Amino acid sequence: MSRLTDAEALELLEHGELLAVGAAADDVRRRLHPEGDVTFIVDRNINYTDYCVSGCRFCAFYKTPGSGEGYLLATADIHRKIEETLALGGTAIMMQGGLNPDLDIEWFEEVFAGIKDRFPRVHLHCLSPPEVVHIARQSGLTIEETLRRLHAAGLDTLPGGGAEVLVDRVRTAISPHKIQTDTWLDVMRVAHGLGMRTTATMMFGSLDTPAERVEHLRRIRELQDETGGFTAFIPWSFQAGNTALQEGHVPATGVDYLRLLAVSRLYLDNFPSVQASWVTQGLRVGQVALAFGANDMGSTMIEENVVKAAGVSHTITVDEMVRLIRAAGFTPVQRDTLYREVRRFD
Repeated sequence: MSRLTDAEALELLEHGELLAVGAAADDVRRRLHPEGDVTFIVDRNINYTDYCVSGCRFCAFYKTPGSGEGYLLATADIHRKIEETLALGGTAIMMQGGLNPDLDIEWFEEVFAGIKDRFPRVHLHCLSPPEVVHIARQSGLTIEETLRRLHAAGLDTLPGGGAEVLVDRVRTAISPHKIQTDTWLDVMRVAHGLGMRTTATMMFGSLDTPAERVEHLRRIRELQDETGGFTAFIPWSFQAGNTALQEGHVPATGVDYLRLLAVSRLYLDNFPSVQASWVTQGLRVGQVALAFGANDMGSTMIEENVVKAAGVSHTITVDEMVRLIRAAGFTPVQRDTLYREVRRFD
């Protein structure tokens, strides 16, 4: 079976018949995951600080350093959140935050080592590429030195945040002070070289075009060909509420999301998993996504603050997640960050 070309992917995004594209993506999912399982993870997103020097136009979460309006979580608060997560059957913590000018690598090393000392079994899935680059610059280190030290302190894997759309025209327009495309990819390349697995994401529907969305897919497919280090692709639509891009913004629809998801599943033939984004789309569209190529429902999101700041909030319990997956005709399986089975709900 030949690979989907960029031109073919763009044609499907712009003119493909929705149900036909979805059916083709569903065929790919069934080939890759013939057992009929749909996975999810129980974890928590701990946003350790909202102070950020980046000032991205699409973000409703950040506070300006020095304003006194933001926060930095104390270690005791982080540990309390982890205890709550483990009590709910969680297996992982995702720590992400703003690019805080007061934090260097020693802060993260102390926090990660302290977590691993107190909670040795918890998986730390933390820090997007922009955060890694910020820590490196704050500490006078290379990317590789930074990742080696963080990994030694307890960092297990990297989430794919901060990708937005991996096209510099878009990044300059919506996040001019954040790292550019090649740097984001370089962080992931180095992480993969150190044996760390990562995810890849896309936030579409801000100022990007369909052709630029395909370019994003091409860049991560090429890196996956090179390293094989990505575990999953996670696309979601931009939420404009309370952001600098809110005025006049026409939001992506559920149809737009499902079409992009399906084309992603067809194009990213070297990605084992594609995740449904029910956090931005809502539970019903997330459920429909399981017929459009997705094989994973992501996290139960015990805590989520960034999308919530834009005025969109959806929550779900494990029992609700299990019912949702079963109702779509699949077997629910709780997984860990590396997609290993934790619990099967036959």
